[in-house]
Amino acid sequence: QVQLVESGGGLVQAGGSLRLSCAVSISRFNINAMGWFRQAPGKQRELVARITNGGSTTYADSVEDRFTISRDNVENTVYLQMNSLKPEDTAVYYCNVLTRWGNSYWGQGTQVTVSS
Repeated sequence: QVQLVESGGGLVQAGGSLRLSCAVSISRFNINAMGWFRQAPGKQRELVARITNGGSTTYADSVEDRFTISRDNVENTVYLQMNSLKPEDTAVYYCNVLTRWGNSYWGQGTQVTVSS
């Protein structure tokens, strides 16, 4: 059973920063990519950032230059550093892992609320 445990969400004022963490229970050698998605009320879940096993990163245009995804291969943890937060970043953020067998796993979600 793959487990993803997220932490780091909360309430922050516009312009502030938060750091999300996601600890993953499977070996990094079985992971193709790790990423963060978000879902705002009434909207579809969308990709925020992704990092591959080789270290390549992809960002949504709306967060480019503000958010940074990184991973700790020893701790099997993926991070999302969010700076210059905006009210439109308010959403539930979900960690995602894609295994080398094509299986996709999700975390429980963590709420991020940015006040104006």
